[in-house]
Amino acid sequence: MEAATSIELLGVEILEPVTVVTDLLISAVCVYAYLKLRKQKDPLPSVRLFSYYFLAMAISTATGGIIGHGLQDILGFAWKIPTWIISMVSITLIELAAIFHAKPLLGKRTSKFFVMINIIELLAMIVVLLVTFKFAIVGIHATYGLLVIVFSFELYIYLKKRDEASKLILIAVGISALPAVVQLLKLSFGPWFNYNDIAHVLMAVASYVFYLGALKIKAIERGIS
Repeated sequence: MEAATSIELLGVEILEPVTVVTDLLISAVCVYAYLKLRKQKDPLPSVRLFSYYFLAMAISTATGGIIGHGLQDILGFAWKIPTWIISMVSITLIELAAIFHAKPLLGKRTSKFFVMINIIELLAMIVVLLVTFKFAIVGIHATYGLLVIVFSFELYIYLKKRDEASKLILIAVGISALPAVVQLLKLSFGPWFNYNDIAHVLMAVASYVFYLGALKIKAIERGIS
């Protein structure tokens, strides 16, 4: 196993510093998206949920980078669990955003059913995480949330309406799948810019495209091309 890189900052050893920085890059993109979306007057429920997704993702990636990577030897494993749970909550929020985006096509009763299923799924996965303490649970939840729920609902909207917002969100989901490939193949430019760092850059790009999709939802609702 490759030894972790480290630097010393103010007398404190920071492990995997580039991974910390790329995690903070995702967080910065998400904070930007959150602030921009929250400035909108009377945001649609789906847009509001997207903004909450970005806020939760910003918190999870910032704390995950600092606690889960940079200070992991100082703080210990247990501190990673809250950051993982926040990450899972963020995925559920974007799932709910996709469901609410599709609500006009699905109807109130069907939408409510899928909302309940998503909440139950989140709670069940958190219980499994707390029992197993395995990061793989977080990955499974993210894969299910993005590639099954978000992709399916946005594809449904796009096929029904040729919705440009859904098209952007589908592109973002596609980009979100690339980090898993990078990590599976362990593609790397070396120890100082490894597969985690490449994956984080791709996640930052995906986050920005998700933001563009959320913006487009409101633009379409207002009749702006």
